[in-house]
Amino acid sequence: MSVVLITGASSGIGAAATIAFAEAGWDVMAAGRDEGRLEEVADVSDHIATWTGDLGESTDCDELIADTIDEFGALDCLINSAGIYSSGSTVDTSDDMWRDTLTVNLDVPFYLSRAAIPHMQRDGGSIINLSSILGLNAELTAIAYCTSKAGLIVLTKAIALDTAADGIRVNAICPGSVDTPMLAAAAAETDLETEKFLASVADASPNGRISTPEEVAGLALFLASDAASQITGAVIPIDGGLSA
Repeated sequence: MSVVLITGASSGIGAAATIAFAEAGWDVMAAGRDEGRLEEVADVSDHIATWTGDLGESTDCDELIADTIDEFGALDCLINSAGIYSSGSTVDTSDDMWRDTLTVNLDVPFYLSRAAIPHMQRDGGSIINLSSILGLNAELTAIAYCTSKAGLIVLTKAIALDTAADGIRVNAICPGSVDTPMLAAAAAETDLETEKFLASVADASPNGRISTPEEVAGLALFLASDAASQITGAVIPIDGGLSA
């Protein structure tokens, strides 16, 4: 039985990945801050355990890795799915906005990866980071988010090089617009009604629609599988052709 730890598991891509991995027979440690929503996700399978808490400090991340090992006895895959979006231009971004965004989107994946790697070095493993197409190309008034996601892409490549000889594969997924609470929150910051905002986002995609969390989860499941055994250091957009 393989073991995966998924952060941001209470909603969106993290929740979809939790369910997809459990249905594929993995044991899953689902981590997030919303205990009620985590329990709802965990109810779908006996293969899911939950961990509730904040991960802002490296000691919190060390604790989560240790608790996963205590629960399941191993760790084969880490999916860094937790993330926050912040809107603001260079001059509008406060110190707190900058620090909070980089802490969640970049520091925490580093801390978790650093703590997870020693448990994967004997038998190999997989780390999957959820970046964004905004880590590939910047967008107006999202400087902290774009910077954090770009940093996560380079972090992915650096860890992939560090760990390739140990049989650990490290890859980044770069979703475009996905039907998640984060996208709904972005809609709330515009002058458009939510449905009109979502329609405009879909229209901007070459294939005319928004991705589903399940589609992104499916890519993560592939990258964690033996079928992807020669893929490491890769940065893979999943955006309906938007970044083509």
